[in-house]
Amino acid sequence: MPRRRVRHRDRIGRHHRHTYLVDHKWSGTAVRRGRDGCGPDGCRAHRRGGGHTRSQRGLLLNNVAHGPHAHRRRTRERNGELNLSTDREPAAQSACALRDLPITECTLPAILSRQANTFTHKPLLTIDGHTFSYRQVRDRAAQVAGMLAAHGVTKGTRVVTLCGNRLELLDLFLGCGWIGAVLVPLNNEIRGEGLRHILQNSKPLAIAVEADLLHRLDRIDLPPSLQHVWSIGDIATPAALPVPVTTYPPLAEPLDAIPLHPGDPLAILYTSGTSGVSKGVICPHAQMYWWGVNVSEQLGITDTDVLYTCLPLFHTNALNAFMQALVSGASFVVGRRFSASGYWQELRDSNATVTYLLGAMINILWSKAPTDLDRAHRTRIALSPATPAALSRPFTERFGIVLLDGFGSTETNSVMSANPPRPGYLGLIQKGFEAVVVDDNDCEVPDGQSGELLLRSRAPYAFALGYFEMPQETVKAWRNLWFHTGDRVVREDGKWYRFLDRKKDVIRRRGENISSFELEQTIALLPQVESVAAYPVPSEMAEDEVMVSIVLKPDVELDREVLVRHCTDNLPRFAVPRFIDIVPQMPTTANGKVRKNVLRDTGVTATTWDRLVTQDGVTQARTRTVASTVSGTGNA
Repeated sequence: MPRRRVRHRDRIGRHHRHTYLVDHKWSGTAVRRGRDGCGPDGCRAHRRGGGHTRSQRGLLLNNVAHGPHAHRRRTRERNGELNLSTDREPAAQSACALRDLPITECTLPAILSRQANTFTHKPLLTIDGHTFSYRQVRDRAAQVAGMLAAHGVTKGTRVVTLCGNRLELLDLFLGCGWIGAVLVPLNNEIRGEGLRHILQNSKPLAIAVEADLLHRLDRIDLPPSLQHVWSIGDIATPAALPVPVTTYPPLAEPLDAIPLHPGDPLAILYTSGTSGVSKGVICPHAQMYWWGVNVSEQLGITDTDVLYTCLPLFHTNALNAFMQALVSGASFVVGRRFSASGYWQELRDSNATVTYLLGAMINILWSKAPTDLDRAHRTRIALSPATPAALSRPFTERFGIVLLDGFGSTETNSVMSANPPRPGYLGLIQKGFEAVVVDDNDCEVPDGQSGELLLRSRAPYAFALGYFEMPQETVKAWRNLWFHTGDRVVREDGKWYRFLDRKKDVIRRRGENISSFELEQTIALLPQVESVAAYPVPSEMAEDEVMVSIVLKPDVELDREVLVRHCTDNLPRFAVPRFIDIVPQMPTTANGKVRKNVLRDTGVTATTWDRLVTQDGVTQARTRTVASTVSGTGNA
């Protein structure tokens, strides 16, 4: 489209639901705006002399390099801080409307009541084909609280859910919060010993289970505290349990919310347990509030936005997306699960302006053939932790969605944000938080040197309270008054943080530290790769050798030599893997995280390919010389 200098309000074309407008007269740049951008209404606001409302400004800053901001964008792109070839960029962070709430009002019932009075009939929640307004969600919370109280649930009582993304899970989250009870949402893949451990540790009074998962309770010892098992859905085969199984109870007479402290527990979220038993993270009311406020500011969420997630509600990412909608006056749409083939249609149907992705989802969506649905949506931005650096810019160019990386954990909060986007970086430390990078003795290391990331908060109750009934683990993680993340990072320029690896997953070869995370991201770019895990195995020369296990996509093959060349072209020579194992599946936790300790213990097997060994099994001198060159040593 040719550029021309026209007034800001001039309309120059339409395409589907999008309007093309010429930007402010001083830029003369044609830009593509969503229908909630600076369309005719916004321009009338300019003609009235009042400019945009706060909500309109937030949308404009999120959707375009607006007016004089275009120059800043180009400068930041040259500096590598905004490496995006798109006319969209995240908003300059503005304060969430509820940021300055008195701390005594930072509880779920207080926030829900406040917002129900402000946004009474506006849709807050869409799930399972049903839509509920702010007032209806508040009223359901009081009615679910009445049901829970009728079954003996009181302040501090734990209630477990074992289900997918269902209305019942969010109902129980809100109902528990209304009367000070504690929700314990479990991964619906958990079973066996992992399920037994969590139930024995959390000591719930009640558990709500999808009907087709009831059989998992048959095979474990249930805790003495358990009095109620509620089936979500019809009970096809009665379970032989020591506790009666009944249908999930209906709503009851509403209760008034009880007085709560911002530090009172709201939920217990269990970690994946990759290297030990799962730990229950105690999340207080105010921590959820701070999650909502912080991410809303990082994504520029306002009351004009629609948030869509298909991530599981039993994890902090999706659960706190609800809090972002609540504190911002936005609408929240929940999908059942992630489907690569159906994602873009679901995103379009949700009318979402904001969504939530993970690094693995980026790879999967990128690998699909382009379709007309790639840009048939209104979504401007996605919270996308662990975004593959090499795909950040191409993904935005293809799908029109800015990927915003950051850092947070169940124990902490959204403490870092890469706003402005800088591919490959966690971002900058956010307001109200402190971070240091330390060595094994908790002594701070200089910029450019890797170490463990330690965090703490200046805001009250913004972090978790510890691990439920695990005081030794709590003291260990919060020693020296800092939370130890277990993540190895490096700080650059005194402010930008870059993730290297989990501390326990570090690979050390030939005197060099190798990031398994970066190695995995590089290999995952190959179109044949479904998933990959990199880990150390013992070397004949001390330290480690690099080994990778790879699951291929169906009906494809991968030449190991091609893989090695790909790694050699994209990684330091010392990081190129020596051992390659093609496996049918990875050992994983119930949360889907790869159990690298199992892979390390298994090590090299008869199916493992060794790039230093010829096909006849003899290690040739010439092969070792070539390998020496690849690994950066002269005497391998």
